[in-house]
Amino acid sequence: MERMTRSISRQLLRPRLRSHFSIPPPPALKRLYTMGSNRPELNDKSLFIEKCYINGEWVGAQSGETFEVHDPATGALIGTCPELNSTDVQKAIEAASEAFPKFRTVLARERARMLRRWYQLMIDNAEDLAKLITWENGKPLADAKGEVNYAASFFEWFSEEAPRIYGDTIPSSVASNRVITLKQPVGVCGLITPWNFPAAMITRKIGPALAAGCTVVAKSPSETPFTANALAELAHRAGIPKGVVNFVTASKNTPEVGEIITTHPEVRKVSFTGSTNVGRLLMKQASSTIKKVSWELGGNAPFIVFDDVEDLDAAIAGAIASKFRSSGQTCVCANRIYVQKGIYDEFVKGFTAKVQEFKLGAGFGEGITHGPVIHERAANKAEEHVKDAIGKGAKVLIGGKKATALGPNFFEPTVLSGMTKDMQLATEETFGPVAGLFAFETEKEVVDLANAAEVGLAGYFFSGNVHRIFRIAEALEVGMVGVNTGLISDVASPFGGVKQSGFGREGSKYGIDEFMVIKSVTFGGMGEPLQS
Repeated sequence: MERMTRSISRQLLRPRLRSHFSIPPPPALKRLYTMGSNRPELNDKSLFIEKCYINGEWVGAQSGETFEVHDPATGALIGTCPELNSTDVQKAIEAASEAFPKFRTVLARERARMLRRWYQLMIDNAEDLAKLITWENGKPLADAKGEVNYAASFFEWFSEEAPRIYGDTIPSSVASNRVITLKQPVGVCGLITPWNFPAAMITRKIGPALAAGCTVVAKSPSETPFTANALAELAHRAGIPKGVVNFVTASKNTPEVGEIITTHPEVRKVSFTGSTNVGRLLMKQASSTIKKVSWELGGNAPFIVFDDVEDLDAAIAGAIASKFRSSGQTCVCANRIYVQKGIYDEFVKGFTAKVQEFKLGAGFGEGITHGPVIHERAANKAEEHVKDAIGKGAKVLIGGKKATALGPNFFEPTVLSGMTKDMQLATEETFGPVAGLFAFETEKEVVDLANAAEVGLAGYFFSGNVHRIFRIAEALEVGMVGVNTGLISDVASPFGGVKQSGFGREGSKYGIDEFMVIKSVTFGGMGEPLQS
């Protein structure tokens, strides 16, 4: 429980009153740090909701308790949400259970239309959704806008998959039997999502669940509940029947809420995205009722650049995009960057020059490329990894410390050279804006280094040799490989990992199968000859 509390039940910072200011950057960084105003004005103010959505209604906690949500850029209070407990969540599960028998019989085409309406409402309200994401998550507004489009695409995709849930006709080994299979919805689904993509992690789970005919109880992250609430309101406007989608919130009670979701007998499926440690705990809890589960857990992605790369600038751009997107707070971001010795110095020079162009500050500021990390603990972890690397011989080329003038949640985008495998960053996921550059000599050496991790979510490499491309793609022990690209997330591509990064796939044509069960039907006495 302690691990779950630490990992998904964050106690956020109390607001700190700071005036908005701008300070000149250190000469070595060549960047502008700026705060700027960080309170958005929504076009539709009714999308900011400080309640929970259960059985088609906006409700508070039975206890009346709430928890505070703070802007990670300024520390200012955004608002409060209900501190639900297991009794409250029990009601949400009951609502989903009551709605399931009817919803599972809704024609697939009608479920598709519901998802399509929800998709269109997301597109129509994209600007407000992006503002909410930036406000509570901290990522720059441009990144938040990209997330909204990505998130909406899952509703569009699975609206198209819903009418294409096919069974099979199977040749029987008994002459008089005929065998068919049916794909049916698994039932009530419990969904637990993280804060780093407040919209996309929710839609990537709810889209296939509803397309399959399931009902859901979604636990939104305590750091970013308001994006989820806005999505719930849009579901209501899209005509999703009551009880089909339920959104619950909690902060200090997150372990209790997680346990009721993973152990309640009416919840037949749990999908979780988060840390490997929490995944272990939830898996143990879910085993008590033998639930169908899918986990998307931690990563430690290797990013490899071979000296036969055809376009080094493209490799640098790919590494920048992979490492520093959302300030390094993605499960698939490059955590270890390996560069072959023949091009190492040139790569380091070009990579560092690109990082010098970054603009760090509050996400609503003009031209901001990178915002704060989610909380001070995340900044402390980045600092710990940098100090460990320096102590073991690494060199800081840029950044390397907290941007304390901006606030406790800001960490300078950092580049470290001279990295070795005995450093913390080589074995632990930083989840922050710190790029460690490792030199390597041979193909076998780098593959062994890349695979020396207990997790295996994503991996990337750049090469111009088609034979090497196939060798490395097949040899990397990860669920997803990016070849000559640093960005792999696509609704059409199956998302998921191997080893302790979890199992199951989200998105793509495979994503809907995670929310279905296969039933075989055997018909006997079917082998009689034609009647004359």
